[in-house]
Amino acid sequence: MQAVTAYIGIGSNLADPVAQVRQAALALEALPQTRAIACSPLYRSKPWGLPGQPDYINAVAALETTLPALELLTQLQEIETARGRVRTVRWGPRPLDLDILLYGGLQLGGPRLTIPHPRLRERAFVLYPLRDLAPDLRLPDGTTLAELLEQCPPWELERVEESELKVSWQVQEIPHNIGVST
Repeated sequence: MQAVTAYIGIGSNLADPVAQVRQAALALEALPQTRAIACSPLYRSKPWGLPGQPDYINAVAALETTLPALELLTQLQEIETARGRVRTVRWGPRPLDLDILLYGGLQLGGPRLTIPHPRLRERAFVLYPLRDLAPDLRLPDGTTLAELLEQCPPWELERVEESELKVSWQVQEIPHNIGVST
């Protein structure tokens, strides 16, 4: 299988969220058949879903992988479980949430996995970190990230100090010849 660029949403609002995101980035770096390319700066956002939760810390990571999408999902769920995630309440608080946002140019609608992520277009806490990594990104349907950002203002989204995230593979930009960017 040829390598594809996958963008992974990372979020946490329990058990030291900054440390959770940092540990998740390190775990992504260790995935089989995968090379970590970039990790966005961190953002603080208000919780989505149940009211009364602590704020979330969010980031997006770019990976180059030959893992099939469903195997990547399995690997991500194993990382979540290892970091203390227990799936009890939908959109409730969690120590770690890892979502496949995009997987190359794949469009997939299945019972276990939908790509692009079904709520990608409406979540500033995903779109703005994604812009940090791939400002010229184009979704598989041709929609540009710039178009999505115009429709999704950064309400209650705050960039966290760069010094709070130390990831060894944080890079400045993603090569233009991979993924779904133009």
